[in-house]
Amino acid sequence: MPQIILLLIVAIIAWIGYRKFIADAEKLTRQRERLRREQQTGANGTLVKDPKTGEYRLKRDDE
Repeated sequence: MPQIILLLIVAIIAWIGYRKFIADAEKLTRQRERLRREQQTGANGTLVKDPKTGEYRLKRDDE
């Protein structure tokens, strides 16, 4: 019985690690695609509108 519990714990940890890896890979892919599009168009960044102030600013990497 303890072996089954240990196996389940290892499987859950592996699943969580896999999901984290996939999420990070997708985020990196989105960032690289955005940079590639900016280089193709000659842009210096992507502007986003702040909903509170109505001003435009450069999009940060963590958004």
